[in-house]
Amino acid sequence: MKRKIYHAVIPTIMPATFFLIAATPVETLGCLVRGLLASMVALASGLGALATASMGVRGRIRGDVYASWWIISTLILTIPVVALLILA
Repeated sequence: MKRKIYHAVIPTIMPATFFLIAATPVETLGCLVRGLLASMVALASGLGALATASMGVRGRIRGDVYASWWIISTLILTIPVVALLILA
């Protein structure tokens, strides 16, 4: 249960934040602020995805049986980056 929370639930915060910002009306935050916030969230999520991917690869090389959890985290964290590329 602890691994599910650390590797699936907590990384889900980044895509949820990204889509919350993207769904916010322009009148609330303004176009520039929305874009900058979405870009910052996508950048932070992308950097986190790179970090978790390196941990997953390092775990696979060492033969860690739980390395696939890092790959799951990586896939979840890449969602805002892909969404930003599609929406832009």
